[in-house]
Formats: sequence, C-alpha cells, structure tokens
Amino acid sequence: MTRKSHLPLIGGLVFLGLCMAFWMTANMETKAVDAGFQPKVDKLEQKNYVETIPDTDVKFEMIAIPGGTFLMGSPAKESGRGDDEGPQHPVQIRPFWMEKTETTWDEYDLYFKEKGVESPEENEKRVKEKADAITGPTKPYADETFGHGREGPRPVLCITHHAAMEYCRWLSAKTNKTYRLPTEAEWEWACRAGTTTAYSFDDDPQKLDDYAWYAKNSEEDTHPVAQKKPNPWGLYDMHGNVAEWCLDMYQKDYYSSLPADKLSLWPVKLPTKARFSHVARGGAWTDDAAKLRSAARRGSEKSWIKRDPQRPQSIWWLTDAELVGFRIIRPVEEQDNLKGLRSPVTRDSPDFLNDK
Repeated sequence: MTRKSHLPLIGGLVFLGLCMAFWMTANMETKAVDAGFQPKVDKLEQKNYVETIPDTDVKFEMIAIPGGTFLMGSPAKESGRGDDEGPQHPVQIRPFWMEKTETTWDEYDLYFKEKGVESPEENEKRVKEKADAITGPTKPYADETFGHGREGPRPVLCITHHAAMEYCRWLSAKTNKTYRLPTEAEWEWACRAGTTTAYSFDDDPQKLDDYAWYAKNSEEDTHPVAQKKPNPWGLYDMHGNVAEWCLDMYQKDYYSSLPADKLSLWPVKLPTKARFSHVARGGAWTDDAAKLRSAARRGSEKSWIKRDPQRPQSIWWLTDAELVGFRIIRPVEEQDNLKGLRSPVTRDSPDFLNDK
C-alpha cells in the first residue's frame, strides 16, 4: 500500500502562513485605530503665563497644553506622507507649557551676550572648573541671522541642536524653572491640538496661506512671529516659518520600534554625543505644503554645515540651515529620563554615532 505524500498539504500550509504574515504586516498601521485609540484630551489644569527673563525687559508667553493620548504619525493614505511617518502608534503625553511663538532673537541674544565666548577653549575652561557649567556660543564667522534680520521680532535660525539645548539650560538657571526642547511626541501633540487631519486646521493645503509662511508665500525669507493664524491651542507658526528642533535623535524607522496596539508613555529617543541627526519639525519658509503637515519629520544633515570654514566645524552655528530654529516647553512634571538632561555634544563629537 503506497503512502500518500503530505508535501502538497505542508506546502499549502506554509503558503497560507506567509499570506497571513503579509496580511498582518500590511495591516500593522491600522491596529491602533482598530483597537480604538483615538485622541483624548485631558482636562486642562494649568494656565497660560508670561515669563520675563530676569533683569531684562524681554518677555515671552507660555501656552498651557493639556495631557492626553493620540495617534502619532500619519495614516498610510495621507497625501504627501513620508516613509518615516509610520506606523501610527498611540502615545500618552503629560501636560506642559509651550512657547506661544518660535524663540526669537530678542530672547536668544541675551544668552549670546552673557555666555558667548571668543574661543572654544573658554568653554572648555568653564567645564573644567565646574562640570555642569553652562557654555555659550563662539562668534559666528558671518552675520548670525544670515541676512534674515532680527526685527519683528523674527525667529532664531541657523543654530545647532546643541546650542538650543544650552540656551534652555541657561534660561532654566535664570528663571529657576525647567525649560527644554519638546520631545518629538510632545511637539506633534501640541501641533495637532486634538486634531487628526494633515494640518491642525484640516486636510486642505490651500488654506495654508492663513496659517503659515512657506515656499508659496514667504518670498524667500523668514517673517516676524505670530503674523498668521494660530492653531486651536493658540500656538503660532507650528506650520512653516522655521522648522523647530525637537529633543530626539532622528531615526527613519523609529516608529517601528514602538507598539501599535498599546500606549507608549512619553516616548523619546534620547540625544547622543553625535552631532547628527536630530529631529526638526513643522516645515519652514523654504518648504512646500507637504513638509508642513503635523506628522512630517526631517532629520538634520551634515550638509547643514558644509560651508563652515572653521576646523573643527562649529557645534554652535549652522552655515547652511536657514530653515531651522526652535521653541521651548516647560513640563508640569518632568519625566524621570529627562531630569538633568544636557547636550552630550562636544568639539570632539563624531558627526554620527558610528563614526570612530
């Protein structure tokens, strides 16, 4: 009696398994939606306030941002979507305050004047004398506004991620409050302001002229802050004008490391000693509409300092990144892994983490 082969059956089961695996991968980005993770905005407990930098007349306003949960990233069918914007994943955010506008030269110049140095060696001397000393920018080789000016006031630009972090440390010491860059998750939460659309107003890029300075209307220049309409939570220029530094290191596939079917609590990809790449969000005056979407991401590049004549190249100024600035936040309660965080970048830092 001849035994029938089971190979066709086994082959069929293997094929079915592969089909199932493909289906599960293809539908990975919808898990969070199917599981019912939709934006939930907590009750707002804190109030807006105006901060005056001590011993100066310079003021800035901080907007109270509630905590809550939302789907970070963009849906697969969103027009203009980048490969690094998915899979969508649910995130929980703690409440914080965010600066109403992008940080301006009026604010940054106070730090530059107080902590700026003639040479990098001065900063190194400070750190040797006191390990947690706040360091300051060296002099740029050209106009630090790169012709965009300060009047208006206009947003800071062309400063490095390291410089933005040191400014936050200086401001924190000045005010006795914790100010820092937002995490990428905090930034997107604040930009969306409870919305699920491509922009904080809706999906229609034709309405951007009312909310943003970008390639279509910027006339190849930055503009004074708060000249366009704010988002639903009262934040100006979250779309356009200058892109804004976030705390995180940039990794194209980072979202794949976060669960799509359960909450990630206050996620952040902590900065390293490498100069690149860090996350910048919001799009800029140089960008088209797609790069201004709430979920759009970009990472800093070495080309942003390609014309820097200094050797080693500056850790304070970007000669070729007139598109990037920043705004600050203040957490209501700081998460443990960010307490006392400072930029680990030094003049000896590699361009990328895998550099020797």
